Amino acid sequence: MSGRLAGRRALITGAADGIGLGIARLFAREGAEVVMADWNLDQAEAEAARIRGEGGAARALHVDVSDHAAVTAMMAAAGPVDILVNNAYTGDGPRRLEQKGDDVFQRALLMTFWAPKWTMEAALPHMKAQGWGRVINMGSLNGVNAHMGSADYNSAKEALRALTRTAAREWARWGICCNVICPAAKSAASRRVEAVAPEMMAQIEAANPMGRMGDPEADIAPVALFLASEDCRYVTGNTLFVDGGGHINGVAWAPELGD
Repeated sequence: MSGRLAGRRALITGAADGIGLGIARLFAREGAEVVMADWNLDQAEAEAARIRGEGGAARALHVDVSDHAAVTAMMAAAGPVDILVNNAYTGDGPRRLEQKGDDVFQRALLMTFWAPKWTMEAALPHMKAQGWGRVINMGSLNGVNAHMGSADYNSAKEALRALTRTAAREWARWGICCNVICPAAKSAASRRVEAVAPEMMAQIEAANPMGRMGDPEADIAPVALFLASEDCRYVTGNTLFVDGGGHINGVAWAPELGD
């Protein structure tokens, strides 16, 4: 199959829905063999079958990214990975940081910091040997702007940004480009927020310079495609805000948390 990613294998976590699915679909159309990892294997398999039905190459794997052994097994089952997209996350609802126990912070770190570290370490030998690799980690404007109610998520995402930038510095000599996308898009996470705080989500959309949340496949995935392609050969260690301009002055994020 031809395309900008022809001959490449891409592993995407959290690929059964939202941003991960949008990226998987576009990568497959651009010729990549897509490995779609998700805790919801049935949904991931259904979406992989849909991609195959459209002429793409896709398969699904089950993973709980908070489990080191499961992540190790996923990477072994995936085979050598040329393009790695760490996207999976399931979080806690909005609460003040002092109301979030250590277990909540630990789970956020396992899913958003440790899991990407484990996948990156597993992918490195192949990328290093071939002198080419792409790592795309999903950050968040929540962490950059220290939004209220999500201290666990914010902390984990900012730790991931630091990890990505350090990997970019250390691995650049092997042709491995590591970058972060901070997206604003309709996804499982945004739907959860909307379910508990619909008025706040409406305010967030209204405050966005473009007046809307992005579409995972039409707005976020093309930027991931650039970062995964040969066009990104001289771009590493960057954070790209793919958010309709929401980062410029900061999107309001002030849920009512009580005293």
